[in-house]
Amino acid sequence: MGFIAIYSWIQELHIQNITIEVDCKSVVEDLVFVIASDDNYGKKQVVSLTPFLYDYVLKNVRELEVSPDLAQLLAMLVQILGAEQCIEVGVYTGYSSLALALVLPESGRLVACERDAKSLDVAKKYYQLAGVSHKVDVKVGLAMDSLESLILNGEAGSYDFAFTDAEKKMNEKYFELLLQLVRVGGLIVIDNVLWHGKVADPLVNDPKTFSIRNFNQKLMEDKRVSISMVPIGDGMTICRKR
Repeated sequence: MGFIAIYSWIQELHIQNITIEVDCKSVVEDLVFVIASDDNYGKKQVVSLTPFLYDYVLKNVRELEVSPDLAQLLAMLVQILGAEQCIEVGVYTGYSSLALALVLPESGRLVACERDAKSLDVAKKYYQLAGVSHKVDVKVGLAMDSLESLILNGEAGSYDFAFTDAEKKMNEKYFELLLQLVRVGGLIVIDNVLWHGKVADPLVNDPKTFSIRNFNQKLMEDKRVSISMVPIGDGMTICRKR
């Protein structure tokens, strides 16, 4: 199944003229350990993935998605929580959502919100190849509308975990809705909180950087959650609802 997935995606990448470099891999028992070079920081990262995720993700468009180590951590958080109900805001072609769906129990559900139907078509194809389509509830359209619809449907407080990696200027609005949907003790994870280091530079004040910096400050002061900002990938903040 993994070979079919990787072959199909490689054909698409040839069309899109996208190239990924991977240094090496070795298989130990049922895990694949990948040493991938990071051009931005000049360091090595060791990432353990299932063989399917290796074929599906690391050989392909990882530079356009969350980093492999972040996807691994998201999946680990879901497993630690024993989560069954999850939400993702910003799916793109399905890298992180696939990582989450693979670790959900058979009865689990991942609500995947994405406005780009073309990207979702790619994601849905690989959900099917991975055998997790029955766990993923795809919502096409604006994430705000999808989240508000879940609340109106009486699903507030019923989700264990949420991950948002969408329009950065909308982070605060997404967060307020996700805070209603996630149960007490549940997690909300926000990606790109370091924004390539720009948030730490007082001389950088473009609209996206400014909004992320302000949102980070508001999270630090928000008594409804306890937070941990983790410098992994492009930075993520883990929020636990109190």
